[in-house]
Amino acid sequence: MDDVVSHDDAGSARAGGHARDWRKSMSDHVAYALLVYTGLQIFVTVNAIKGGSHSMLPYLALVVLVAGIIPACRWFEKRWVNLSDEQAVDPAYAEAFKRDRLMLWGLAIGLPFVLTALFKVIAAVF
Repeated sequence: MDDVVSHDDAGSARAGGHARDWRKSMSDHVAYALLVYTGLQIFVTVNAIKGGSHSMLPYLALVVLVAGIIPACRWFEKRWVNLSDEQAVDPAYAEAFKRDRLMLWGLAIGLPFVLTALFKVIAAVF
């Protein structure tokens, strides 16, 4: 019996199973990125509060989580959810998927540190 050949995130072939569905893969990445972002944001904010920041600015950073990151992540997901069934398994989308995935994870990992640094600067000025 022959194995079915499918494509991974980079578009290379792998044995067994179906072709990668870009829609589901991006939804999975968005869900995990939101979890990572939330964990990092809480960790960095708690450390800022412990570090002597007695202002409300660290709490404002947590509000940015709801006001900013969720719509941004939904934008990434919306770009992929509207693909047709044929497009969803087309390996030609591998490079675009890789680009969006890298941007999503860069945002999820980098933004908590950038926001906390920004709020610390604002707190120091005022």
